[in-house]
Amino acid sequence: HFELLPSSALSAAQSHLLSSLVPEFDTLLSRVETHLDRLERREQALIARCELLDGRLSMSGEDGEAMKRAAGLGRKSIAGEGDSSREALKLKQLRAKKERLGYTVERLGLQAQQKERQLRLSVAAQ
Repeated sequence: HFELLPSSALSAAQSHLLSSLVPEFDTLLSRVETHLDRLERREQALIARCELLDGRLSMSGEDGEAMKRAAGLGRKSIAGEGDSSREALKLKQLRAKKERLGYTVERLGLQAQQKERQLRLSVAAQ
């Protein structure tokens, strides 16, 4: 059983629905934009940190030692072998950290793309 409604009632209901939904859509869009900006800033920060760590890893031999001495971090150990094994362990840890940061950057990029896709789909559905 269907009821026929006058076109004026339908247009009034449509305009009421539109006037109630537009502010909600605007609020949601601004929240999505804010979130995307935050993700973009985080991605840039992670990329910068990754580049910094990459630069630290690429410093070789004398340059690294000179930087350590200049910063007051170069400590002499009694056993030179223990020092090299500590450096090897630290290098391994930094490489693992660089790899984790790379994965994090990739994941954040994919999340940002997914949010943009969802936003485009929701805007297109309007």
